[in-house]
Amino acid sequence: MGGGHKKVIVRKFNRDWICGYLSVSPPSPGSAVGVLDLAGKLIALPLSEVKWICYVREFNLSETDQPERLLRKRFHSRPRAEGLWIRVQLRDKDSLEGLAQNDATLLEGDGLFLVPPDPRSNTQRIFIPRQAVTSMEILAVVRTGGARRAAAGAAPLQESLFREAGSAE
Repeated sequence: MGGGHKKVIVRKFNRDWICGYLSVSPPSPGSAVGVLDLAGKLIALPLSEVKWICYVREFNLSETDQPERLLRKRFHSRPRAEGLWIRVQLRDKDSLEGLAQNDATLLEGDGLFLVPPDPRSNTQRIFIPRQAVTSMEILAVVRTGGARRAAAGAAPLQESLFREAGSAE
């Protein structure tokens, strides 16, 4: 597959799943998801039936119950990566935590992208359709490089102190 299509496992609310290839970009608003399955057949799934779409490293066809290997659905401690730490409650009472980008994409479109709690697992990224979400809670805003931001804010003050000291000589 080209760079524009990635391996995905689409989990439906009835517990069925489909593996195949999907465009990297999110599905078009109000439309079905077109998954190219392993046999080369294009399967259209209405977003209302989709629980989540996992962008995966491998298909794991031998694991019929949990091919996406999304075993950890919560962070054990504060995430290290930057973003919004979010907990999502789904229609089937399942919940999932992940990191989302801290920008307008969280409010726009037909769903949201999350980085799962275990980035070393088979699932690298998850798309959750808006119809699948019953509630969403922002747990924290995670920032990295706080010391650099503080130092950047302090730099003009230090420069002015050294200029004043240099001009007094």
